[in-house]
Amino acid sequence: MSSRVKTWGAGLVCLVLLQITASLLVHRSFGLVALSDALQFLLLLSAVLSCLPGIFLHRGRNRVFWVLMGVGFSCWLTYQLVWSYVEVIQRQEVPDLFSWDALLFIHIVPMMAALALQPSIKQHDRDWRSGSLDFALLLLWWVYVYVYAVTAWQFGYADPVAYQANLQASYSVEKIALLGILGLLWYRSSGSWRKIYAHWFGASLLYSTSSYIAIWAIGRQTYYSGSLYDLPLVISIAWMSVPGLLAFRMPAEERISAKSLPKGVWAARLGMLAVFSLPIFAWFSAFDNAIPGRVRTFRLVLTLGAMLVMGGMVFLKQHFLDLELIRLLSSSRQSFQELQLLQSQLIQSEKLASMGQLVGGAAHELNNPLTAMLGYAELLGATELTPEQRSLAAKISAQTKRVRTLVTSLLSFAKQVPTTKTPVDVNAILQTCLKLSQPQMEVARVTSAIELSTPLPRVQGDSNQLLQVFSHVISNAVNAMSERGGSITISTRLDGDLVIIQFTDTGPGIAEPARVFDPFYTTRPVGQGLGLGLSACYGIIQEHGGKISGRNREVGGAIFQIELPAVQTTAATAIAQAQSAK
Repeated sequence: MSSRVKTWGAGLVCLVLLQITASLLVHRSFGLVALSDALQFLLLLSAVLSCLPGIFLHRGRNRVFWVLMGVGFSCWLTYQLVWSYVEVIQRQEVPDLFSWDALLFIHIVPMMAALALQPSIKQHDRDWRSGSLDFALLLLWWVYVYVYAVTAWQFGYADPVAYQANLQASYSVEKIALLGILGLLWYRSSGSWRKIYAHWFGASLLYSTSSYIAIWAIGRQTYYSGSLYDLPLVISIAWMSVPGLLAFRMPAEERISAKSLPKGVWAARLGMLAVFSLPIFAWFSAFDNAIPGRVRTFRLVLTLGAMLVMGGMVFLKQHFLDLELIRLLSSSRQSFQELQLLQSQLIQSEKLASMGQLVGGAAHELNNPLTAMLGYAELLGATELTPEQRSLAAKISAQTKRVRTLVTSLLSFAKQVPTTKTPVDVNAILQTCLKLSQPQMEVARVTSAIELSTPLPRVQGDSNQLLQVFSHVISNAVNAMSERGGSITISTRLDGDLVIIQFTDTGPGIAEPARVFDPFYTTRPVGQGLGLGLSACYGIIQEHGGKISGRNREVGGAIFQIELPAVQTTAATAIAQAQSAK
């Protein structure tokens, strides 16, 4: 414990001992009243100042917590200052209808708002708009209760007895609510926060008990300021500074507790109960014939005004909740779509991995007998055969070569050899690929257009493999449009940290987009395709850390899109790339 905290605590003890000594040794007099009021003022000032370390040492909700606690103690200090001014400076008895009593009642409201922030628990970020409206509803309801129960007997119909009775009743309910919240937080917290809540609970309980003792003494006409009845009150006020001193030396690792209350639920429910209680108050105001008509009118008008204000706040909160619900639904829909895409990509990867392991082993086993069959077929063709037999031998040789080509493709598909990747220019590879594809496109009567974004960041990859992927996508599009011609547009752009390559054609589209990357899936006639090209492209792009997808256009044709991660380059490198592109 620091010397500053020890000195502060010793000063509080000295002030309490001074009050005990004066109450025991000094008879009822003006000097005792002045001394008692001054001591209570100093103790409340200490409670206000004890919140300052928490304000300057904490951040976020913790700082707001200590600010609200300081506001509550400041209201109480202001009330004590006015009370002392009347008793000491003006040397008068405090009137029964004392307008400053509102400060004594209101000072607990910011304290309850501070406790509602629950600074002792770790919470995720939540919507402060709806949460703050819940707190505002509760604060407004307490102000309404005070004006309804107490102020009506001051301005609506002056009645000191009814005023004091309603003030004590409403103040007692407020103190019970504060004790309930403190007790619950004390039970659910741990570490240093548990000690802080425990001290505040004890101090508040002692303060509430001392208030009842003072009221009992006033009824017996034995109470006066500075009497022995004030000793529990003075001790409780001094005790209010202890939580702030504990927070001053709270370790940083103990400022957050693992336990938590349901976030926002209880505040929202209490706010709704506060709104639903207004018609009950209005019913009592309208049908309670025991109270004067002016008080009933005052309360009815007050309740109707509170209904309008609190109803507007509920409507505003519902509007915020609707906006949040729409945002969550949109986010959920997007997450579901991304999950479906991820699932399809995972299934495709598993297909490729399983197929690679299967065909890799099978192709090696088939290669040896195929080589033997091809050799025997060629030997058979070299012998003296009839024309019919020679034709059959040639067919056997041709079909064997076709099977061997298929086996070679399978081995190439199953090969999982990582390549050396370097930063490559996608635009340059596409331009080369388009030049190589021009003869095939001219035969098929397919025109081309290229829309390249410059400068475009490089991607980390193997230029030969990327050239193979781009060539195969273009070849597929040209084959699909070979009957009636068409056009293909190749474009590149940068989207965040991804380089996007799109191949858009005006062909017949994709028959089954969900299966287009499956191994051995092809729409070409038998003998014109093995159905492994796009599967191999999928594996290459995935091995490059990118994505490839295919879909149909609404106006006809297909779009194949490839996404590759861009290489992060420095500003100097980007300028050099832009100049070289020119």
